[in-house]
Amino acid sequence: MPRTNNAVVRQQGRASLDERCSELRRVIPLMGRPQSGWISAIRQSLGMAQRDLGARMGIAESTLARIEANERAGSIQINTLQRAAEALDCEFVYALVPRRPLDDVVMEKARERVADLMATVTHTMLLEDQKPSGAAIDKLRDDTATKRINRPGLWNDAKQ
Repeated sequence: MPRTNNAVVRQQGRASLDERCSELRRVIPLMGRPQSGWISAIRQSLGMAQRDLGARMGIAESTLARIEANERAGSIQINTLQRAAEALDCEFVYALVPRRPLDDVVMEKARERVADLMATVTHTMLLEDQKPSGAAIDKLRDDTATKRINRPGLWNDAKQ
């Protein structure tokens, strides 16, 4: 029984995250990071000099210049972005947004796993001239994948 409970919890977790991320999936492509980086773009839009933002963050102007360069390079630390957001009176948002619904990703992986398992059986049946129809194979693959999506080890890519 615990396995079923865990499966339900995982499925509910995927559904909840997908619901929360659906709007973000639509908006993110429209919000590319400014070429100068968020810190610099917002600071400049506010008419704030680097030395002023540095002072608000308790750092030297040269340190802020390095922070802005790190953001442009994609090597800035999250806690630094949080500090800059606070000093700019901005809300800091951090998210990983799945490109596709999580149920689709999990089902695709489960189908791959089942296809690997079925390949040997299908080959043997072919040799014995007992190959099932494509529709029967697809249905068996999908039914088996649906049963396996919440099993541990789905993402373990070592040969099983």
